[in-house]
Order: sequence, then C-alpha cells, then structure tokens
Amino acid sequence: MRGTAVAAIALTSLMVVSACAKDSGGGTPPAASGSGCEFSAPPTAPATSSTSAANDKKVDGSALKIGLAYDIGGRGDASFNDLAAAGFDKAIKDMGVKKENTRELSAAPNEDESAKQTRLRQLASEGFNPIVGVGFAYTESLKVVAPEFPNVKFGLVDSAVDGVSNVTPLVFAEQEGAFLAGVVAAYQSKKCHVGFVGGVDIPLIQKFEAGYYQGAKTAAPKVSIDKKYITPAGDFTGFQDPPKGQEAAKGLIDKGADVVYPAAGASGIGVFAAVKEAGVLAIGCDADQYNQPALAANRDVIVASSLKRVDVAVYDFFEAAAANDLASLPKVFDLKSNGMGYATSGGKIDAKLQGILEGYKAQIIEGKIKVADAV
Repeated sequence: MRGTAVAAIALTSLMVVSACAKDSGGGTPPAASGSGCEFSAPPTAPATSSTSAANDKKVDGSALKIGLAYDIGGRGDASFNDLAAAGFDKAIKDMGVKKENTRELSAAPNEDESAKQTRLRQLASEGFNPIVGVGFAYTESLKVVAPEFPNVKFGLVDSAVDGVSNVTPLVFAEQEGAFLAGVVAAYQSKKCHVGFVGGVDIPLIQKFEAGYYQGAKTAAPKVSIDKKYITPAGDFTGFQDPPKGQEAAKGLIDKGADVVYPAAGASGIGVFAAVKEAGVLAIGCDADQYNQPALAANRDVIVASSLKRVDVAVYDFFEAAAANDLASLPKVFDLKSNGMGYATSGGKIDAKLQGILEGYKAQIIEGKIKVADAV
C-alpha cells in the first residue's frame, strides 16, 4: 500500500494478587516485567514480516489547496487529531503543496451542528479541495454540505455518507489494534487484572473495548477486565477532559487493575497521570504515545501503544485525490493494509512478547482469528 512508507516517518513527528502461578502455553514464560496470568498457548511468529512493500512514487500536489477540519481537541491532543495533523503535514511536504494553500479549522466541544456545516462550507467556498473531516462527528454535516459542492472531494475519518459520491469514507478496524493491546495488557499485568477507559460510550469506542477484551481473554482466559466510560453517548466532552480521565483510571486502579488502556482522546492524558501516580502501567492508543512531547512526564508508564494510522489514511486520501485515483484506497484500514498496528517504544516489551504479538497479528491478517467489533 502506498501509505506504508508514511507510517513510520509520520508517527515519529507527532507532538505528540490473583495467583495464576504458571503458564499453560507449553512453557512460554510471562513477559519480562512478570505476570500473574496463566496463558494460552501463543501462536508462532511468522518467519517474515506481513508488511507490504512500500511504494516510493511521489505525486505532484503543488496545484492543490487542501483543508482539514479537526474533531474536538484539534492539533495538540496527543492522539487522534495529532495523527490527522501528521498526515496533513506529510502531504504538504511530500507533494509540494504550498503553505498558503492549506487551512486547518477546529471544532468545539458539544458545538451545534450548524457550526460544523459552516466550517466545511468555509473551506469549500474558499476553494479548498480536497478536504478531510476528522471524525464521525462530521457525518451529518457532510450529508448536507457535500452535495452543495459536487466537485469537491471530501474524506471522512471514521464514518461514511451513503449515497453521496464525493465523500470517501476513511474507516478503520480499531478492534484489531485493540486486540494486540489486550494481549500486551495480559502479559504485563502482575495481578491478572486490567482496565479499559473509554472517552464516550458510543459504537466507535466500543470497538476498542471489544478488541481489547478479546485480546486479553485470548492470551489469558482467566484475566479480570474492568471498564469505565467517561461520558455517555451524546456528551462528547469525554474526549477532552483529562481530570475526568484521571478519575476514571483511578477508579479502575482502586478495583485492582494494574494495566490500563484508554481510548479517550485528550482525556487519556489524565489516565496516564493516574497510572503514574499509582505506580502501575498503561497502553497508549491511536498514536505511539510514548514518543509524544505532551506525555513526556508520564511516558515511562506506557509499555506499548495500539496504532490507528489516521495519518496514513489522511495522507493517502490527499495523494489519491491528487492522482485522481480514490478507488485505490482500501475499503477498511486494518492490520493487513497497515492501517492498524502497534508500537513498543521505550524498550519495555521483550523479544519473546514481541514474537507473540507478531504471531497474533499474523493470525488476524490470515483470518484465523476474527476480532469482534462489539463485546
């Protein structure tokens, strides 16, 4: 896939006691940190990488005017929006887009739907084309605005607009990356007890929960898993409230969880603070959060991150639009297309667990493991 080469480069530029005494997996020991779980027999790591070869052909985008409409939090959220920003920046650099021909606009928490429509209309009416709406929150607005500008190519992260031909869905198999996060959590937990913090209780975040649950249970069937959503469906402040993220994580830790995985946008900053204070561990989400400056104070608790490569999807959309080849984009950005993945920055995952992760990843890609998108 064309975006494979982008991922490694773009991600580095972001700002951003239960006694399961022995391993049941044919003698496989727990991860280097020590674990209280009893493990299933893990799959064997593949002999070669499943990553496809990179395509280094450059597309000329110097004639483009590209626009980006962020979800709440905007650039600097150390997560989802920063990934979109990385893809945007990479497109400007690699395709020769002039800086004056770029525009970024951000959303406000719980803003009126008309504000989203105004933002999209502003970009389109000022000649920006293509335009990406970052997040499913733009779905309803694009149903209205996209038909008003039939010659503008819109990309929509995390959703689709049926029957509107100039909106390209950029959707992901979030549950696949979260599955690998669940495997890591089980192997890193000393109590065989892990936790999940969701930003908002909606189907998109429930996909993360489902994959995390399945991954942890596949690796260690007796693992205990607790969850907490910061806000209910309809209240999207749960993606931008670090104090509530900290409170949610503390509740899970008080119940006994010693590895916590947040799918909570900027609220994850608070989750990592709670984890640091308690002296337990965390797994990053969406970006390689160990390497993000906004999380530098707490990064030593992040043992790994699941990667949702929004940067790749945004870059690939701009590149495909410039080449007039939107049909070349994958229907779903998943592990097979390098749209999902994991990072182990920080050196806390040993070679044995790395091999186990690669084994599970290969089984998902091959279809031997099917990851559910709901618990």
